[in-house]
Amino acid sequence: MDTDAARTWSAARVRRAHFAIATAFAVHGAVQGSFATRIPWIKDHLGLSAGQLGLALVCPALGSMALMPLAGRLMHRLGSRTALRLLLALWCASLVLPAVAPGLPWLCLGLLAFGASAGMADVVMNALGVAVEEHKGKSIMSGLHGMWSVGTLVGAAIGVPAAHAGLDGRVHLPAMAAVLLVTGYLACAHAPDIHPEADEDAPPRFALPPRAALVIGAIGFCGVFAEGGSADWCAVYLRDITHASPATAALAYTAFTCTMAVTRLLGDLVVRRLGAVAAIRTGGVVATAGGLLVVLAHAPAPAIAGFGLIGVGISVVVPLCFAAAGRRGPVPSLAIAGVATVTYTSGLVAPAAIGGIAGASSLTVSFTLVTVLTLGLVVGAGVVRPPAGRRVAAGSPVPAPAAERS
Repeated sequence: MDTDAARTWSAARVRRAHFAIATAFAVHGAVQGSFATRIPWIKDHLGLSAGQLGLALVCPALGSMALMPLAGRLMHRLGSRTALRLLLALWCASLVLPAVAPGLPWLCLGLLAFGASAGMADVVMNALGVAVEEHKGKSIMSGLHGMWSVGTLVGAAIGVPAAHAGLDGRVHLPAMAAVLLVTGYLACAHAPDIHPEADEDAPPRFALPPRAALVIGAIGFCGVFAEGGSADWCAVYLRDITHASPATAALAYTAFTCTMAVTRLLGDLVVRRLGAVAAIRTGGVVATAGGLLVVLAHAPAPAIAGFGLIGVGISVVVPLCFAAAGRRGPVPSLAIAGVATVTYTSGLVAPAAIGGIAGASSLTVSFTLVTVLTLGLVVGAGVVRPPAGRRVAAGSPVPAPAAERS
């Protein structure tokens, strides 16, 4: 086949590919949102203590970190479309595992598989998102991650009423898994089918991420630490520090998640106007201002506003880190896996770190650390600057480095 011709995508193909990847992100998020709403049911169904549940909930992150580096090899062997279909289907199907686990050991094993499929699908989705972005010639990664947030809200919007009605998780989660599996499979029909060149060496089965990915991942670490810490502790902060009622405290989480989702959906407009570096620096300033509001707040209203500003400020960090990683080195999936590993690690340690610091001092000191890390976004934003010759600008698509089969 003519490789140069295969590299040229029509406008219609780019639109279809963009829709397919956006739907895949939404399906991925909906699985997560569905699972999150049934965690209390899982705890009660298996009779778990808080400590046992905490142990089990570490397993998805461990599974993700362990197997994400294998995603590049799978893409090389199967092609990107088949790899995405397979991994997204496994992620949807694994939603059944925590519902049918008969005890804690099986729950932990199921959640390891749950996280492993999630992490590998995440790498493939982001790698394809970068490829579509380059062919489209303008930023789309923030919007794709915004669709993931929309998916989590949809999954939660179905799961919360199901839980409130007392629907058994062994009915709800398998039903959602089936619907999302079919939706994801159909959406992937128009995903890019990128295959390696005939003389291209396969990536290693397992390799440490390149240094450039670790540097980019450090910025992602700052953003995800602020995200994980705020999401898990904002309501507790309002209750304990500002003495808000439980209902008012819950507004902090709503403000954080909603502002983050909306800003991600609109973030590409900001990136196209300012560029990736300026977008992260501006977001860092906004998030730092939000952190200062939280730390200095003595009443619920400014604290809620502060968490909302943190959500706005960090919203584009992870999408832009994945986009930057995808443009570094000969194997984009390996660099993306490296960034994803660092960010998943941040999401894993942030809630525990904030709790540990709060136990030794106070939550105010914990969120002082969060504020310092958001300031790090301002200082380190330059690491996401596109390499020479790979800048994404409206109307200037950059050819992908591998052939694509119809």
